[in-house]
Amino acid sequence: MKTRNFLYVLALSFGLFAATSCSSDDNEGETIVPIQGKYELSQIGRMVGDQEVLSNVEQDCATEKDFLELKLSNVAVRGDYNDNCDKSETNGTYVRSHNDLTITFGNVSTTSDIMNLTNKELKLKDKLTNVITVYKR
Repeated sequence: MKTRNFLYVLALSFGLFAATSCSSDDNEGETIVPIQGKYELSQIGRMVGDQEVLSNVEQDCATEKDFLELKLSNVAVRGDYNDNCDKSETNGTYVRSHNDLTITFGNVSTTSDIMNLTNKELKLKDKLTNVITVYKR
């Protein structure tokens, strides 16, 4: 009788484990990594057919990289460095809805698909222009 109960509990535990374990398809491409953080501009490109064609971004400043910072308070900060390494910052807002990210600077809003979001990378594809932008943390 104890063996039977043990097997029943073991089977139930395995069923719960299988039901709660995750696969890459469970969240339909969404991620649980927080989007807040500071990201350095790394690559830019677009889709050609079904292939991504990305190029490294040439920075104006040799020691600093242009960046996008997304703060917990839904404030977006875009930082641009010129060839003298002088930084200019533009403040705006952002809203994330599932895999969409809408960033507004002034009167200009852009909505992008979040193609990839990890602890090291944020990859966006602009819904209007299909331009892909890759940022690294």
